[in-house]
Amino acid sequence: MIRDITLGQYYHAESEVHKLDPRTKVVGTFVFIIALFCVSNVWGYILAAVYLALVIKLSTVPFKYMIKGMKPILFLMMITVLFNLFLTAGEPVWSWWKLSISREGIIVACKMAVRLTFLIMGSSVMTLTTTPNSLTDGLERLLRPLKKIKVPVHEISMMMSIALRFIPILIEETDKIMKAQMARGADFESGNLIKKAKSLVPLLVPLFISAFRRANDLAMAMEARCYHGDEGRTKMKPLHYDKRDYFAYLAIWLMFAICIAFGRSLWWAWWL
Repeated sequence: MIRDITLGQYYHAESEVHKLDPRTKVVGTFVFIIALFCVSNVWGYILAAVYLALVIKLSTVPFKYMIKGMKPILFLMMITVLFNLFLTAGEPVWSWWKLSISREGIIVACKMAVRLTFLIMGSSVMTLTTTPNSLTDGLERLLRPLKKIKVPVHEISMMMSIALRFIPILIEETDKIMKAQMARGADFESGNLIKKAKSLVPLLVPLFISAFRRANDLAMAMEARCYHGDEGRTKMKPLHYDKRDYFAYLAIWLMFAICIAFGRSLWWAWWL
């Protein structure tokens, strides 16, 4: 299960999506997420599914790889769906004791499941096709206007990039610690919920120690290289838009406009 997490990992390939400017992919991801919360009917979700499938096809990232990244969050999705299923008031369809399922609850739960699935897969496409360094540069350029109000844009982008880069490292470290503890007789699977929570203590303690040690080593390495933030820094690979980026922006906003036309207004979407 630990190795199934794909968030923060980069899938190397020579596709049109990989060649896009990171700013295009960041903007496209946010527009796609907003569009998901704007649609409220089947046709809107079908359009979003077609658009997402086309992007995944162009990225040449295997679909099985995308599905594998969904496995670790299935439990969280199930909790979200169940909450919407049982806690949404409306016309009752099934009831037992104090539990009841309404027609509106089924609709909201289905919408939430589809939205979360598309949201996670769309975000994964961005991280799988963009290196952490490019993602940092793209976020920094997009947030550059905030510098005028003294927002530390470079530092925020750098922290996000380091966090994404640490995810696969910590996943690998967790896997090593789990195997080492299992070799010593640790059991992470059997028992009730309380016993499973207690069994995580031998895993979390060395993991936190390792994470703090890596963070300290990274801070010392940055200081040794005279890192002082954004002041006076230049870019080895300056960002620039190409023709493919303008076509991508056109496709992104066309998809958003059609989703708005098929769904409801943006103001009402937030109440779903």
